[in-house]
Amino acid sequence: MKKESKLWAVTLIALYMAAPAHTNAQQDSSRVSSLDEVVITATKFPKSQSETGKVLTVIDAEQLSRSAGKDLAQVLNEQVGIVITGANSNPGKDKSVYLRGAKSEYTLVLLDGIPLNDPSSIGGGAFDLRMLPIDQIERIEILKGSQSTLYGSDAIAGVINIITKKKGDKPVGVSGVLSYGTYNTKKANVVVAGTTDVIDYNVGYTYLKTDGISEAKDTTNNAGFDKDGFDQNSVQANIGFKPTDNISIRPFVRYSKFDGKYDAGAFQDEKNSGYKSEFFNAGLNSQIGFSKGALNIQYGYNKIGRDYTQPDFFEPAIIATTSYTGTFHNAEAFVNYDLAEHFQLLGGVNYQNQKMNLEGSDALKKSSLNMLSPYASFFVKNIQGFSAELGGRFVHHSQFGDTFIYSINPSYLINHQVKLFANYSTGFKTPVIDQLYNKSYGNENLNPEKSKNLEAGVDFAVLDNKLNLRATAFSRKIEDAIIYTYPAGYVNMDKQNDKGVEVEAEFAVNDKIRVKAFYAYVDGELTTKVTDTRDTTYNNLIRRPKHSVGINIGYAVTDNLFVSANLKTFSKRNDLFFNPVTFNNDLVPMDSYKLLDVYAEYKLLDGKLKVFADARNLLDEDYYETYGYTTMSFNINAGVSFGF
Repeated sequence: MKKESKLWAVTLIALYMAAPAHTNAQQDSSRVSSLDEVVITATKFPKSQSETGKVLTVIDAEQLSRSAGKDLAQVLNEQVGIVITGANSNPGKDKSVYLRGAKSEYTLVLLDGIPLNDPSSIGGGAFDLRMLPIDQIERIEILKGSQSTLYGSDAIAGVINIITKKKGDKPVGVSGVLSYGTYNTKKANVVVAGTTDVIDYNVGYTYLKTDGISEAKDTTNNAGFDKDGFDQNSVQANIGFKPTDNISIRPFVRYSKFDGKYDAGAFQDEKNSGYKSEFFNAGLNSQIGFSKGALNIQYGYNKIGRDYTQPDFFEPAIIATTSYTGTFHNAEAFVNYDLAEHFQLLGGVNYQNQKMNLEGSDALKKSSLNMLSPYASFFVKNIQGFSAELGGRFVHHSQFGDTFIYSINPSYLINHQVKLFANYSTGFKTPVIDQLYNKSYGNENLNPEKSKNLEAGVDFAVLDNKLNLRATAFSRKIEDAIIYTYPAGYVNMDKQNDKGVEVEAEFAVNDKIRVKAFYAYVDGELTTKVTDTRDTTYNNLIRRPKHSVGINIGYAVTDNLFVSANLKTFSKRNDLFFNPVTFNNDLVPMDSYKLLDVYAEYKLLDGKLKVFADARNLLDEDYYETYGYTTMSFNINAGVSFGF
């Protein structure tokens, strides 16, 4: 039997054994997350999932507390429809987020509802997940499908809203994590948080250091590739003021710095190359509530700096340093208002500015872009089960002028158990400074990428909310897709067409056992015009599997002991490999693989102290996330978390 067949056999057996038909459902007393769960990201203000037709996944505080041995990329990589290359490679390797098969820069990352952007990066400006330690995160909401109407540029595939920890439940509280693991990985986190009638606060520090593994794959086993370590320090502080019951003001500041080593390329070691990155983020979240709604005012500023050191190409004895710096300002004000019992309105205006500087070089012709965009959405709220959202956004861009996007999102709730939903939306992604103005490969004639997104599905909450099922089909079409070509640089291709299906289930077997499972399929192709009469079409979703299956079983053995197992499988993929002999990008296949992880925790002192162990890749799979780069073999992290 071939490896691909074995992989799917193992997966299907695991799903069969965990299926609800083979469990004792009569012992249940717990429920899974239901359609009544209140979320924020879908509409920018609190709303029950039963009243929105958008596809949203929530990673709650309990799940995150059981992820102390992981980083943010690894947690996201366990979710349906998300593949993150680099999540299980060398800890310091860059991470690429593929949401529903879309490339990283099509997913917008929010921090407490405020967009993040990385103008310092070359390429599309995707935000670097390594900047955000998981220990400082309270909750994550993943919103799929084009969300440009509410969130502007970059949200073609969806939005990941990372909600940070805010306050404690008493005037002064201390919590933290200490752990040690494979590759000499050391981690420490400490948080001081509290709350009073008028003020609350959260101040946290995280330290992470690991020897890591060789970033590049050593196929000879005796080449002496060195380890490429990673070292990070992060702090965050936010303070909430509540001078009255209706007014809240929350300033925040965050700083993260990490450095590490990287290799020369696929299968190529390099002992003298390294990087340093700094992330500074500050701003304000504020709200003024009134009887029928609220006014929100937000401001966020982030600055990212990157230094890369490597031997000079012509004089290897000389170590050269290249420095990139980018700044991003986001200012926004929006109001939600209840017009009547079944009608709501959201309106706002957003301003963004991004700048990039390549130190010691005049490679950039220009270094600044601005965007101003008012937007509005009208909501129908549960008229005999029918809900809907109709929204639009007008965008004025300093480089590209004016554009308009919109979304239509109806849903219908039957007996408060079955929700039918559909969503049609347009979106856009503007080129970043490096793509436009780099003298070597930039193209000032680039057009923004424009998308049309269609999705539809059904969401079940049955058996007294002990079983949740959701099935979604989607189609995404992007015009003027931006592609890097050599030697021309960045150009607009004609069309990118992607499609897929996601099926997910969550079942509370009883008050001790909970099972989650999913299947995701995605396929895509790029069409570019060769002549006036002939097009060429090819699959270009490199590193992205067409099929992925996941299952997670959590078992509360006793009130103090919890264990879980997580299995995720990925089908075959292709990658592009730069051939140093022919100087061509060769298309290379990568085998399918499966990852089995096991987690266990035991609570002491009435839950104030917790001992945990997180074992990953128990099957010791040898595989590629990126061709020619090493992934982690069996590894384990163990430690303690506390809260007093």
